[in-house]
Amino acid sequence: MTQSSGTRLSKRTFLSESLPAVLIPPVIFTGLFVALWTYKCLMTVVFQEKIIYMPYMPPFARSEKIADYAASCRPVEWREERIRSIDGTKISLCVGSIPDARLGPPDVGNEIVICYLQGNGSSSPPRLPLLSQVLKLLNASGGKASQKGIELDAQAMLKWVAKNFSSNAQLFVWGQSIGAGIASTAAAHHVTQRCTPRIAGLILETPFTSIKSMLLALYPQKWLPYRYLYPFLRNHWDSGASLRRIAESGADPVEILLMPATRDEVVPPEEIEELERICKALELRYERKNILGALHTEATSRREGQQGVAEFVRKVTNR
Repeated sequence: MTQSSGTRLSKRTFLSESLPAVLIPPVIFTGLFVALWTYKCLMTVVFQEKIIYMPYMPPFARSEKIADYAASCRPVEWREERIRSIDGTKISLCVGSIPDARLGPPDVGNEIVICYLQGNGSSSPPRLPLLSQVLKLLNASGGKASQKGIELDAQAMLKWVAKNFSSNAQLFVWGQSIGAGIASTAAAHHVTQRCTPRIAGLILETPFTSIKSMLLALYPQKWLPYRYLYPFLRNHWDSGASLRRIAESGADPVEILLMPATRDEVVPPEEIEELERICKALELRYERKNILGALHTEATSRREGQQGVAEFVRKVTNR
């Protein structure tokens, strides 16, 4: 019994015998800090799609239907169109239009098609009333998240547009927040591949330059792990690179609308300044409309933002 107790005692006092008592708490604290820092780095890299796209927010959003919002969308009528993405994944499009017997069928070459790519969180049905407001102002027709998959989905949507509308249609691609990155990437692919109908306008609502730039902007503290994780990113959504591809394509010019919210609590103001600088340097045709006092998700929930999009579309189509 004496020998066994002595063995346990020596094991229990190994740390205290190796280090002065005053150093034991700092060593334990430092070890816990390093372990937590490493754990957060690992989890951020492994679950980056969950963090970026937030498919679980808000709760029950995925169970909402177009019919739930039909009354608040009138006179715009929405329907679900099910298609397959380039990789075979089943996806659904929300297709909206304003039926008007007096107008008759649209004239060939006078069709206006707006492809909307939403930001993260939520689902399409809750955003339909907002989109309906823009359409009413225009009075015109209109699996698992990953960058690769979403790029294929956007391409499939544009292929569906090409199949169902005239090659002379006026096509606009509109993206909000991370959707602006998706929109610019889709537009760059469409333009460089010389697909039809040609993209007349690109609308970037509360955009950022890239995921990497957002990491550095949101976490400037050098002791935090996040700013060092961009080499491990699987999702980049680099609008700056996409704008350069559009400029270098040699295709017909694409009109660009930059629409930041002046009180954006998510995207720092330096991001829109950088995108504007890129547009100027590339000599792209662009305009900027600030939505005064709007937060990140409020730019087009406000009348000023809705009118800004409608006026931009009208101006481009009338040229």
